[in-house]
Amino acid sequence: MNTPRDPNFAARVRKSFAQQGFMTLLGAELVSVEPGVVEISLPLRPELSQQHGYAHAGAAWSIADSAAGYAAMSLMAPGDGVLTVEMKINLLAPAAGDRLRAVGRVERSGRRLTVVKADVFAEEADKSTHVATTLGTMMTMPGMEEPG
Repeated sequence: MNTPRDPNFAARVRKSFAQQGFMTLLGAELVSVEPGVVEISLPLRPELSQQHGYAHAGAAWSIADSAAGYAAMSLMAPGDGVLTVEMKINLLAPAAGDRLRAVGRVERSGRRLTVVKADVFAEEADKSTHVATTLGTMMTMPGMEEPG
């Protein structure tokens, strides 16, 4: 069971996400924050495409990394920040649609290292295609975030 060490984890994650310049540049939106689970959505536009018109894998990787990282942070103590130690991605299908959606989950939360997974889906109307899955490790950074 994922038990947050900070009763204000959701507000802290939302505040941190709002400070991320890169997510703002991409146009990513924080959809939901639950203990150990975070969802991020990215509306697709031509600037996020690769040469064949699909969403660039870098866009999928970026929102997967942030979703997984914030899932880890949601279980950390007040004031703790998070940094990615490593992240592996498997691209499963070309990403085409109106938006990408990443769901990050904590697989195992430790004192210093947290193992995370994120799945990325390309969505259009009522169709959802699983386009990528990641597995990674996040590091707790004590004192890197201001509480609250």
